[in-house]
Amino acid sequence: MTFYQTLKSIATRSQDTLAQDAAGAAALIVMLVAGLHLPGLV
Repeated sequence: MTFYQTLKSIATRSQDTLAQDAAGAAALIVMLVAGLHLPGLV
């Protein structure tokens, strides 16, 4: 099984929670960027 077939299989199995997972990842990135910029604001 190739890498892309594995990704496609995972995406097919987890289609119900894919949007929630993407939103969670985006929230983590926003918190990381905000945390890194916070010392510059104080």
